[in-house]
Amino acid sequence: MTLDETQKKKVAGWIEEGLKLSEIQKRLDAELGVRMTYIEVRLLVDDLKLMPKDPAPVNPVELGNPPARTDAPDEDETLIPDEEDAGAAPLAEGEGPAGTGRVTVAVDKIARPGALVSGGVTFSDGNSAVWYLDQFGRLGLAPKQQGYKPSAADLQTFQVELQNRMAKMGF
Repeated sequence: MTLDETQKKKVAGWIEEGLKLSEIQKRLDAELGVRMTYIEVRLLVDDLKLMPKDPAPVNPVELGNPPARTDAPDEDETLIPDEEDAGAAPLAEGEGPAGTGRVTVAVDKIARPGALVSGGVTFSDGNSAVWYLDQFGRLGLAPKQQGYKPSAADLQTFQVELQNRMAKMGF
């Protein structure tokens, strides 16, 4: 179907207004009595060498700081002071922060991909690592400092602490 010059100018005006092709299709039918399929409207706009306007970008939503906790923290709700372990569960009783000469173990609230359970550990010398338990029951340890190997005593303490934490969680 061909349109006359006044109809073509009307379509060009609608494009300038920022109407979508489906809206132009509806207006052609309602105002001009011209029924066209969507593809015909698309071809018409192409023939007229018009370019539909992109929709205005949506303003990004700025996220503020999370609201402060209204409930008082539990006395044993201390996390390992490590940025990467921010999602870790509270430390068990008797565990202290890094650098106190103790091995501290934390369990992630959400396990890392590919792991049944994961978390972080800080050894008695202050070095830390990420640990995980895979679906085959294999324990993996990835130190943050490349090439770091904890002492045998720290590893044994870590395994005992991890076993105790897993037992408390029902594993």
